[in-house]
Amino acid sequence: MRVPVGEDAHRWRTFPGERTLVVAARTLTSTIRILEVLPALLRGDARITVVFAHDPGSAFSDGSMDLLHDSGCRVMPWEQLSYVEPDLILSASEHIDLPAGHCPVLVLPHGVGFQKYVPDSRASRERLSGVVPDELLEAGRAWLAVSHPEQERQLTAAHPKTAGRTLLVGDPCLDELLVSEDRRKDYRDALGIQDNQRLVMVSSTWGPTSLIARNPELPARLLGQLPWDTHRVGLILHPNVWSAHGAWHIRTLQAAALDAGLLLMPPVHDWRPALVAADAVIGDHGSVTLYGAALGRPTALAAHGSEAVPGTASADLARIAPRLDPAGGLLAQVDGLMRDHAGRRHDPYADVVARAFEPPGTALARLREAVYDLLRLPLPATEAPRPRALTTPADPATPVTSWIVGTRLDADAATETETETTPPGLLTIDVSRFPSSVGRERPETEHSFWHRAVKPAEERDRRLSENASVLLGSAPAPDLAAARHWARDTLARWPGSLLAANGVSSGVCLVSLRDGSAVEVSSTGAPAPGTAPGTGTDPALAASAVYACLRTGIPPYGIEAALRLDGAAADGREIRLRLRPAVP
Repeated sequence: MRVPVGEDAHRWRTFPGERTLVVAARTLTSTIRILEVLPALLRGDARITVVFAHDPGSAFSDGSMDLLHDSGCRVMPWEQLSYVEPDLILSASEHIDLPAGHCPVLVLPHGVGFQKYVPDSRASRERLSGVVPDELLEAGRAWLAVSHPEQERQLTAAHPKTAGRTLLVGDPCLDELLVSEDRRKDYRDALGIQDNQRLVMVSSTWGPTSLIARNPELPARLLGQLPWDTHRVGLILHPNVWSAHGAWHIRTLQAAALDAGLLLMPPVHDWRPALVAADAVIGDHGSVTLYGAALGRPTALAAHGSEAVPGTASADLARIAPRLDPAGGLLAQVDGLMRDHAGRRHDPYADVVARAFEPPGTALARLREAVYDLLRLPLPATEAPRPRALTTPADPATPVTSWIVGTRLDADAATETETETTPPGLLTIDVSRFPSSVGRERPETEHSFWHRAVKPAEERDRRLSENASVLLGSAPAPDLAAARHWARDTLARWPGSLLAANGVSSGVCLVSLRDGSAVEVSSTGAPAPGTAPGTGTDPALAASAVYACLRTGIPPYGIEAALRLDGAAADGREIRLRLRPAVP
């Protein structure tokens, strides 16, 4: 590299700079963290020349160089660092192999620091995560940023050579999570989470005792037991998992869950607003689990590795957080977790969080002060940086195109035409939908039935379309005649199906039977969850009502149906549908 640093860089650079800051990027995780905080620290200051140096020595370096280039960073070869005289080296990776020199080195934690033991790449032993090599401490060059005075005490007790080498700055990541809480609805909308749905976020660190190592099937099992209409499931994996194993392997491992609509959050940036959007967190001894507890989310542990450091906030959280049994009934456990948390008068994790993080809001300002002090520069006249709301995430979910659907008619409503609480012709039908890739049919009874509903134009697995009882249209038809035409052709193409349902631009839904008859279904109340206002009746729910009537022997004409998703919608709302014969 000849510019902005190099032997004759002064001949070519535009911004001369009074100080040179070298960012040592080693792992994908540490590179992400530096890029999250650095722009706010140096905003608008031409006195500082910044250049990135990539240390390729880590097992988790894959992806870090791509991220630097995608971010527009100038990256010099690691070997050139020996010939550069920076005023400060900044990194979020403690195990960097720095050449000899005298400039200070400031190391930021790339999570909630000093919480676990990790393999030492220089020896066949473990070391405390976040601690730099002894030679940097002994030389008086290294400074370790910490988020709470308790961390300073824990760190000194575990590694005495760090005494006097820490800087208390707080946690910039937590500050941004907290300041983004008022945009939670925006994040949920961007991720496709409906108002009556609960987002369960699964979080896993890396390594053999992590949640994803011990229970790789947990996301799929959650999606197979938490009804689609009332729950969504997301997954946040430590960047080391992405870097070590690659996106292809992760997506292959989670293929069934991805087909079921899993929100697999990318390792760069978008995991943070997704965590804000969550209603509950299921995690392990990783930092994201602790961040979820700090946000006040109901938190349970599905794993907790032995490499967690005793006496740290992560260990304290493990002591009080409930455990999720991955092999048990997940719906009852998840809903019970949220119900118990809502019933508490005080946040059960407040004491743990208070011992892990300084009062929030000032971490960026403190960190800027530390950087400028180490650079021996006066602070700029600009206002101190404050945490900003996180950007809106992209929706990573694959559209679901096939469901296993359970319907159950209320026994009294199915046998009586009128009761004190049920008007004439009103059927109460419970509907539970699960994506086919993870769902399974349950035993049927006299009033409860299971069927498969598929969008044949979008479903790639032909076997699912061939075995579907209900076929669903992918786009509303312009009118009833077009809907009848689509249904006739679709039922002819898939002779094993019983019903074909498609929306109509007028807002009704036409459910066509194989005998040529048809039912016109319209909504009489609020739109169904997952259906935007004004877009009409959800064909899948309309078809479920007609299917339940037919299986029970009730003619699906001239009646109203009260659909309860998963027994009752999360907000207690019923979806009212009116069924009547469609005029030819």
